[in-house]
Amino acid sequence: MSRLSCVTSGPDDTRSLGEAVAAQLRPGDVVSLSGELGAGKTCFVQGAARGLGVTARVTSPTFTLVRPYDGDIGVVHVDVYRLNQLHEFEDLGDEVLDPERVTFVEWGDAVARLLPPDRLEVELRWLEHDAQREVSFRCHGSWGARASSLTGSLAPWLQVEA
Repeated sequence: MSRLSCVTSGPDDTRSLGEAVAAQLRPGDVVSLSGELGAGKTCFVQGAARGLGVTARVTSPTFTLVRPYDGDIGVVHVDVYRLNQLHEFEDLGDEVLDPERVTFVEWGDAVARLLPPDRLEVELRWLEHDAQREVSFRCHGSWGARASSLTGSLAPWLQVEA
């Protein structure tokens, strides 16, 4: 498992980072997002969805829990913040881990045990300087073999490779 760390300087830059990551995504991929409220999880998904050809407005699924989007590659955007127990994630249905779409799970760390072993974990956190965020990536399973190509996509934002 490798870790990559980037810095973005605002919501638009976070969207651009998400769009760059989209070049590495394929149907069936799962991206788990974590970080405090307002750290940019939805901004990241908005950019990634744009990079996957989604033209609809991508909004937070906090109250609806699951939002599917059509694009060149379809997207499923899930928010598990309001779930109280792990089994509630399973109750969301087969649509959540659709092998024909890329699934983004906000607060994915809360349901990590239920996510596939092949996944990309993205953690966003505020930095002290203005609107900057640190965006860290952890590659699990088959993502380990894709880490070098992911690194290329992240190059403009890459800060530390560990």
